[in-house]
Amino acid sequence: MKTSTERPDDGDALTALDAVSLSRLIHQRDLSCVEVMQAYLRRIERLNPVVNAIVSLQPEASLLEQARVRDAELASGVDHGWMHGFPLAVKDLALTRGIRTTFGSPLFADFVPDQDAIVVERMKAAGAIVIGKTNVPEFGLGSQSYNPIFGATGCAFDPSKTAGGSSGGAAAALALDMLPVADGSDMMGSLRNPAAFNAVVGFRPSQGRVPAGHAPDLFFNQLSTEGPMGRTVADVAHLLAIQAGRDLRAPLSLDGDGSSFIDLAPVNAPRFGWLGDYDGYLPMDPGVMALCESSFPAFEQLGGSVTGATVRFDMASLWTCWCHLRQFAVSGVQGAAFDDPNKRALMKPELQWEVEQGLSLSVRDVQQASVVRSQWYRAMCRLFEQFDFLLLPSAQVFPFDRHEHWPKVVGGRRMDTYHRWMEGVIGASLAGLPVISVPVGFNAAGLPMGISIIGPPRADREVLAVAAAYEREVGGFRQRRPGWLG
Repeated sequence: MKTSTERPDDGDALTALDAVSLSRLIHQRDLSCVEVMQAYLRRIERLNPVVNAIVSLQPEASLLEQARVRDAELASGVDHGWMHGFPLAVKDLALTRGIRTTFGSPLFADFVPDQDAIVVERMKAAGAIVIGKTNVPEFGLGSQSYNPIFGATGCAFDPSKTAGGSSGGAAAALALDMLPVADGSDMMGSLRNPAAFNAVVGFRPSQGRVPAGHAPDLFFNQLSTEGPMGRTVADVAHLLAIQAGRDLRAPLSLDGDGSSFIDLAPVNAPRFGWLGDYDGYLPMDPGVMALCESSFPAFEQLGGSVTGATVRFDMASLWTCWCHLRQFAVSGVQGAAFDDPNKRALMKPELQWEVEQGLSLSVRDVQQASVVRSQWYRAMCRLFEQFDFLLLPSAQVFPFDRHEHWPKVVGGRRMDTYHRWMEGVIGASLAGLPVISVPVGFNAAGLPMGISIIGPPRADREVLAVAAAYEREVGGFRQRRPGWLG
């Protein structure tokens, strides 16, 4: 990746710039916003038909006119912020005013919102130009980005494989230099799994760090959060600085304006705890554990240690807790549509199953799930008395066929639900912890994998800092180019 402040010599060199360098060149007036927009649109035109990452692309003439306005603003001394002139494709689960937001569902195939999500408001206020959306699974359910409106999204390193999900379109677009940075969201690994599957960086912030104020339910929905993705940790930190900060429309949002995330001071002698497969509880495809463990020397070079970590907890009860809370949330949102037979017929089977299961829950089931979640949070806090950070594979499988809806067998074990193959990611989600997925390399077939760095409650800045130190230690994350690009 080109990281200097020199002007790139062609369009591909421009789109290969890390976002921090791109912003610097735009603000120095060494690159015009029109040049940037043209370069990204040409790359999207060439590569997007192969991977199907960006959808609902807006008319080129309109986008170039918006870029010309951004140039005129800079010329007159008006600077909107770090993303001034950045092309941005918003995840198709986030509202975008005047631009179709489908949620990957036929029920919303023609829905055009009249407002932006808070995170979109903030990115636009920082100067971003929304060029379209990034593809997702239907209502974000399942870590495989396919839906009946746009089809499936392919992995950046092998388009015949899945990009993961639900931020699959965002991750593939980033990895192929079709976007400088991207927004995403994460309930069950949706920022981490696609980051791992495309060798980019995905950060799930602490619960409440990035406000979400347009959902009908502002209090019960505490499983999902929005967050940043990028090709470098610094890019992710800069985007988080824009996304984060309290908003009165989001009553559970955290204080702070986000500016502290840009300055990543080093973390001294960090103690890493390796969760691995939770002492054999989680099935893993061959090669996942070994590839993650190959990163340990780089982590140890940061001055600390990597040792095995055991959470003393009934992991089967945690899975039941997760399922009940997720079913409760999904059935609450989608229950009314499910009650209409015509709308129900347009829902994928996995969504119908979630709603059916949720409607069968008792009050006691939901309360007990919340109790188990609380016990899990306390168990994780006890573990952080021994370790500064925890390490965990970002996925239990490598990217699989993009036409396969979900893996039926993992590590020789049959999966009993459509999402069981991502069970490993639920721990951080349930505890509301900050966690970042960073690349660790590729298997013999050239497919990527990532490792997740989990921090204590609200230690977002520290997680970013240690991830940045690891990135420096390994010499950056962009050492392999997708082979199909030639």
